[in-house]
Amino acid sequence: MGKKSILVTGSNGLLGQKIVNQLKHRADIELIATSKGENRRIVQDFTYVSMDITSKEEVEEVMQKYKPQVVINTAAMTNVDSCEDDRDNCWKINVTAVDYLLEESIKHQSHFVQLSTDFVFDGANGPYKETDAPNPLSYYAKSKLASEELVVKSGYTNTAIARTIIVFGTGDNLSRGNLVLWAKGALEKQSPINVVDDQFRAPTLADDLAKGCILIAEKNATGIFHLSGPETMSILEIVKRIGKYYSLSTDCVTPIKTSTLNQTAARPPKTGFVIDKARRELGYSPLSLEDSLAFLAEQI
Repeated sequence: MGKKSILVTGSNGLLGQKIVNQLKHRADIELIATSKGENRRIVQDFTYVSMDITSKEEVEEVMQKYKPQVVINTAAMTNVDSCEDDRDNCWKINVTAVDYLLEESIKHQSHFVQLSTDFVFDGANGPYKETDAPNPLSYYAKSKLASEELVVKSGYTNTAIARTIIVFGTGDNLSRGNLVLWAKGALEKQSPINVVDDQFRAPTLADDLAKGCILIAEKNATGIFHLSGPETMSILEIVKRIGKYYSLSTDCVTPIKTSTLNQTAARPPKTGFVIDKARRELGYSPLSLEDSLAFLAEQI
């Protein structure tokens, strides 16, 4: 068997970095890591190509050059409030760019894997299965659902959609923080923090999500998969469990309601996923929150 070529978009982001880490030394994989602009990794021991997914020309050029067997699209505009304020950019990155990548994947018969989010659901009755009906509340969520619909409506069957929830982990020069590292930092400093107790999520270790995406690529799996951490809990409980794990006091934490935050975009109250399908069909086996924290401690 020859090598399987896998092109990853958004390789500077947290998930992109984890996929690259897990693939770059594998003898059976030819990896092409792409992101907009320069590579932000401290050590570059892999093939990196600058590619702006919102440029049709750049996407065509890179896809034509490498003709990857798999494309994993981790690139996205994910700041929910920014998406509400800057809808043009949000649509360009989260929908139009997916159209370009999908079109080229069809042309080169690449297996196309699109990342999506729990926010496609309204959060009225989570945890959700893959077959549950989406009902997005925010512009970000609408853009992610629109990208899913592009994939489905294209009629191209060599595609998969991997939805996930609150991804956390460590990486090089990341442009955005994540909940777990933020909470740990705040609890270490004992800075007073307000934490919502009426939003429920299943926090997902980035390394687990990367494994799930790679399993989809390896098994040439198609359809929708829910890839998240195994437990759904309130954001407050996430923070309290982080405190307990690191033996840090959570006296500095004040529970608040989402409505007091005046956030630009609406958030679903309770998501979380039923991950039975991914366990069964992919062999996906994510770590618990505590095991994820132990895993992170080794990386830090």
